[in-house]
Amino acid sequence: MASKSFKSDLVVDLCEAFLDLETVEDVYVFLMDLCTPKELKDFAERWAVCQLIAQNKTYRAIRAETGVSLTTIGRVARFLQSEPYGGYKRVLKKREKKYEKFFEK
Repeated sequence: MASKSFKSDLVVDLCEAFLDLETVEDVYVFLMDLCTPKELKDFAERWAVCQLIAQNKTYRAIRAETGVSLTTIGRVARFLQSEPYGGYKRVLKKREKKYEKFFEK
């Protein structure tokens, strides 16, 4: 069984690989090689849910728009609003002015 630090090293190396990519096409083809179609769909759905939550859409409206389960929507909301990592917030802040209201809370 691999040690915890080895697993962390693998994750850091993966993150660095993403940083080496320069275009959307580069990222896309890397993700197509790296992920199963289901995994990539799940990632894309979580990101869509994140953006809709930041636009103050209700869980039910998000469910109707995306077809994503209320459990997944709740998990994304929890990570967006209260988990310490802040990854979703970082990307939202970098990408869109329309999410500013979310960050004023």
